[in-house]
Amino acid sequence: MLRICFKIALYLSVAIGFSTARADAYVDFFRAVNIDDVRTVNQLLARGFDPNSSNTRGQPALVQALRDESPKVAAALLAHPGLKVDATTPAGETALMMAALAGDLEWTDKLIARGGQINRSGWTPLHYAASGPEPKVLALLLDKGADINAPSPNSTTPLMMASRYGNEDGAHLLLARGADARRRNDLGLSAVDFARTAGREALAAKLEQAAR
Repeated sequence: MLRICFKIALYLSVAIGFSTARADAYVDFFRAVNIDDVRTVNQLLARGFDPNSSNTRGQPALVQALRDESPKVAAALLAHPGLKVDATTPAGETALMMAALAGDLEWTDKLIARGGQINRSGWTPLHYAASGPEPKVLALLLDKGADINAPSPNSTTPLMMASRYGNEDGAHLLLARGADARRRNDLGLSAVDFARTAGREALAAKLEQAAR
């Protein structure tokens, strides 16, 4: 009986120690991601830490690295053979979407090269790029085959997003590439309406002409 109790106690102590070590590794890993400590990240990855782990907000490590502007850690994660490049946040956002929204042309290109999905159901990287500051990211996504009229869950198109939220040059680029200005979302709003809501009257006039 004493022997059995000893074995149980030994098992529990080992299990608790292992659990504590895992928790410590988790904290160390995401702290390292936050401060771009690539040495610690690489050490933990070499010990078997999952590169697809999510932080306490449900954001995959690669998404956090991009948001925290930790390029060395992001590069280490991207190079890991086990990385799932399209792992999503609770909101359904991927690393490619985050890079596109930030207008980061270099990382958008790297993520596409790594297999990041350009066309997907719902919100797409092109919607996010259209809402961002850099038309060159829009051009890159289009060159790589992005659906220019991709509908969001409520049928909002990238042109609508660019007309209200993004760089106006992005809206002009989408028009020049053939975006359909006649489309309306589920609320009956067109790109013209989006532009007018933002007080972009010159853009609204151009969109109105394109919609005829």
